Amino acid sequence: MAGMGLGMGPGMRGGGGRRNQGTVKMPPGGMKTVARMLKMLLGNYKWSLLLVAVCILVTTATTLTSTLFTRTLIDDYIAPLSAAANPDFGPLAVTLFKLAAVLLVGVGCSYLNSRLMINVSQGMLLKLREGLFEHMESLPIKFFDQNSHGDVMSVYTNDVDSLRQTVGNSLPNVFSSLITIIATLTSMIVLCWQLTLLTIALTGVMVFTTKWLGGLSAKYFRRQQNDMGTMNGFVEEMLTGQKVVKTFCHEDEAIEEFEKLNESLRDSACNANKVANIVMPINGNLSNLIYVTCAAVGAMVALGGGGLTVGTLVSFLTLIKNFTQPVSQISNQVNSVVASLAGAERVFNIMDQETEIDDSATVHLVNVEENADGTLSETPRLTHIWAWKKPVEGGYELVRQQGEVDFSMVDFSYVPEKQVLFDIDLDTEAGQKVALVGGTGAGKTTITNLINRFYDIQDGTILYDNIPITAICKPDLRRSLGMVLQETHLFTGTVMDNIRYGRLDATDEECIAAAKLVQAHDFISRLAQGYNTMLSADGGNLSQGERQLIAIARAAVANPPALILDEATSNIDTRTERLIQQGMDSLMHGRSTFVIAHRLSTVRNADIIVVMERGSIIEQGTHDDLMAQQGRYYQLYTGNGITD
Repeated sequence: MAGMGLGMGPGMRGGGGRRNQGTVKMPPGGMKTVARMLKMLLGNYKWSLLLVAVCILVTTATTLTSTLFTRTLIDDYIAPLSAAANPDFGPLAVTLFKLAAVLLVGVGCSYLNSRLMINVSQGMLLKLREGLFEHMESLPIKFFDQNSHGDVMSVYTNDVDSLRQTVGNSLPNVFSSLITIIATLTSMIVLCWQLTLLTIALTGVMVFTTKWLGGLSAKYFRRQQNDMGTMNGFVEEMLTGQKVVKTFCHEDEAIEEFEKLNESLRDSACNANKVANIVMPINGNLSNLIYVTCAAVGAMVALGGGGLTVGTLVSFLTLIKNFTQPVSQISNQVNSVVASLAGAERVFNIMDQETEIDDSATVHLVNVEENADGTLSETPRLTHIWAWKKPVEGGYELVRQQGEVDFSMVDFSYVPEKQVLFDIDLDTEAGQKVALVGGTGAGKTTITNLINRFYDIQDGTILYDNIPITAICKPDLRRSLGMVLQETHLFTGTVMDNIRYGRLDATDEECIAAAKLVQAHDFISRLAQGYNTMLSADGGNLSQGERQLIAIARAAVANPPALILDEATSNIDTRTERLIQQGMDSLMHGRSTFVIAHRLSTVRNADIIVVMERGSIIEQGTHDDLMAQQGRYYQLYTGNGITD
């Protein structure tokens, strides 16, 4: 389980992204990822980015102006003033004030640039997180079955944050460095093209060294992101299953496994950063070497009467720093961009997952009221009388929702290699209680997953009130099927909020009535704040049975036309089970109900008991009929000859 991550789904991780030594290559699909990021940025912040570009240009221009002023300062002011008998410093003061004004403009543009990029990066992440969460809510259940929750959470935290750093820092720095390099190189050519050629040649050595070092570490950045997701997934599993860990005294094994994952993350992080972290020091030393070499050559030219003034040489040497520093920054930022692309790919991979397809569905579930002549008419108010709104030629017709579910020759596989259901034939009538029984892995829960279309069948048909379920819009289909699962989930909030989650417009009185119906009112009243008691950590301050009762009350307040109870009373003690049985019977009255139960005593009164084994229906009938047959159900009920 710990190793299960985004890589388990099709097209998710895809390995570490091998690169040729000596080049810093983007991961597969890197340019596509960059294009998507730029499209997202330009689509929402093109005017802000245009203003950022203007600010960068102005800042670069002011920096070059101050650098080139060095030549003017030395050749036109310092040298003449030092030779004059009565030097006049007035013109120099005026020029310095002008330069100060130019630099002040540069400072203002630099500040504006930073503020704009903060708004752009945070705004983009706001939209990205919203889009990511919205898309995640539209994904099918199989996505969450195949991917570790901790790994998905890592996408929201680590991977999204890596995008923030790239958009807020790396990309603006790369653009600024490119502009600086172009402007500085142009100025250097104007000052002395011979020294410029020497600088370019020596800078080429620095670029080659940077690319070679970057190529050694870039492949580990992706591995670092994947290892982080895997470790987060393991931690999430351990937090969820801490009671199980302690029950079986597996603390040492859990610690050992965590240490392995943590060590793997440390190794990949070290490998990703150990070479990248020496790039800047090496570039700094190479930059100093370029500076010293050009200074020595330039000094010899100036002293030899080669037409190079001292002011020009000083300005040129200053420009060398302005040239080599952004070259080094680009090399370093490229590594950062490549690293963040691994996170961006994981974000976009989730956003590219196929959503639940419901294009052909045309039948809707609507509230209706019964007219005096027995006909139905749609109404916006809640009546708890439901009908299917089916399109017909020239309009639509209303067909009262009954809850009849019919399976005909249904085959199903979660994965193509392993079929789990075989030729399922099952006919139910309105208002019947259908019990699904059988050993673990027989296919009981799979049946209910198919009814509400968490998964789609490969062969056969499923009819709901004689309507193919593929023709019914999924939200309406699921709204007609209230579910109580064996594994309950309570949200952070009050008890009342959790009951109301079944129907958000339910009043307090309706929520309390639902709680009374399932015998949850008494224990809720004994809580510190009653229905206003805050629940957290999935209702960790309640017993398992109390949590289950709240989940049943949540289904009761929804008052759905049909019910699916997946071991709904499995976590409730026998005494509590007897107390709520009457309430459950009231809840199921008049509704078609599918009940999954291992405790066969709870389904004796079912209208149809379906016995499943290895994905097939082997028996079905009433309790008395199946007991008389003395087949598999008889063995399960009496405990005679059970062989799972």
